[in-house]
Amino acid sequence: MARNALSSPGNVPALRVLTLFLLLLLLPFHSIAARHDYHDALRKSILFFEGQRSGRLPQDQRVRWRKNSALHDGATAGVDLTGGYYDAGDNIKFGFPMAFTTTMLSWSVIDFGRTMGPELSNAVKAVKWGSDYLLKVTAVPDVVFVQVGDAYSDHNCWERPEDMDTLRTVYKIDRDHPGSDVAGETAAALAAASIVFRSRDPGYSNLLLNRAVRVFEFADRHRGAYSSSLRSAVCPFYCDVNGYQDELLWAAAWLHKASRRREYREYIAKNEVILRAGDTINEFGWDNKHAGINVLISKEVLRGRAEYFSSFQHNADGFICSLLPGNSHPQVQYSPGGLIFKAGGSNMQHVTSLSFLLLTYSNYLSHANKVVPCGETTASPALLKRLAKRQVDYILGDNPLGMSYMVGYGGRYPQRIHHRGSSLPSVSAHPAHIACKAGSRYFLSPNPNPNLLVGAVVGGPNSSDYFPDSRPYFQESEPTTYINAPLVGLLAFFSAHP
Repeated sequence: MARNALSSPGNVPALRVLTLFLLLLLLPFHSIAARHDYHDALRKSILFFEGQRSGRLPQDQRVRWRKNSALHDGATAGVDLTGGYYDAGDNIKFGFPMAFTTTMLSWSVIDFGRTMGPELSNAVKAVKWGSDYLLKVTAVPDVVFVQVGDAYSDHNCWERPEDMDTLRTVYKIDRDHPGSDVAGETAAALAAASIVFRSRDPGYSNLLLNRAVRVFEFADRHRGAYSSSLRSAVCPFYCDVNGYQDELLWAAAWLHKASRRREYREYIAKNEVILRAGDTINEFGWDNKHAGINVLISKEVLRGRAEYFSSFQHNADGFICSLLPGNSHPQVQYSPGGLIFKAGGSNMQHVTSLSFLLLTYSNYLSHANKVVPCGETTASPALLKRLAKRQVDYILGDNPLGMSYMVGYGGRYPQRIHHRGSSLPSVSAHPAHIACKAGSRYFLSPNPNPNLLVGAVVGGPNSSDYFPDSRPYFQESEPTTYINAPLVGLLAFFSAHP
């Protein structure tokens, strides 16, 4: 059915089709709904981050097959850049997605920490592992170290992080080589993390907030895209296709939320049009923050505190309508089994980030007793929660293959994920060094990975719900930190509201 037919006034048959489509989508895939243990999934989704840690591991490290790695990161530049997270199945520390991961882990704790139960302390530790690293990369004024490791040499090897002997080149942005996108996201992450620690550790929270202020000023004063300054290093891996304008607004929104300072409210109002707040409103991820900006700012509008930001609520409503099945934007489709699908690799990043916004906005609407008008129909908070829950349940196994896409959850899950540390023998099992090309036989092996990266959510099935459980199919089989970070918040909510 064409989208314009569904949105035309008075088209009652089309509305019936939309209603039927919604009902079919919201029904469980199997005739009897699987009863998921959302708290167990939450625990595992947070545990995953310990498997992605770089640097010297703490005494309470729970993923025991991982060991210390990359202990000299930053040495070539005369700085300490140890710590942080490997972004996915490789051994590079990419600053842009790591900052976004930290922002989303923080938002998960801010909005859903009260329903995390005993896992709240582990979620806060996951935030701090990221924010500690972001403090290191921003220690020098007007400089942000945005990447450690040469992606080309790393991707040419299949090595454990503990064995890593590829180039650990350090890349930075500065006044002469700007990167407002990655600097803006870093400022947003620091500001969001400062809220997490506001009552837990006021001194650390103030450090984070003050650093966020400084990094944002640098990002705004020296404007430019980091992929223009560092193209050969960051592209095509985490190239900023969308531009840096959204990250400046995103950072200002988080700084306003963290500090309540008038200057950030005025910055948003002054730059809303200049920085294109209304562009591509149905996008949200490490590169594009538009939908997130609109949802985050709309909370204040819905509380009656910021009528001057009503355009952001209008944009957020448009985002919600674009996700409704049967009435979705051409860039947002659903697989036959009901999974949100967007073109490009690692589709689960879209599933978790967009579902997070669905759930978050539904809560903001509920508190304001509002619904979203979508042409001839409306989207209630309850409907948005069901849409988000349907996506979570798909990830956990309610799908045509009956497979959980979270490693270690359920009876059937991916066994051959595209992940170096998971697929190679652990240091404990094989103490001898495994060289760059010596790992290739493990990459090509049909055997399951020897080390279970519990909680890892992979890129997921294709648009036809088909999943090749095979390492070479990295777009489907590789986990990332920014898939899991929004999922933490989703699972926290549904563990308390199944």
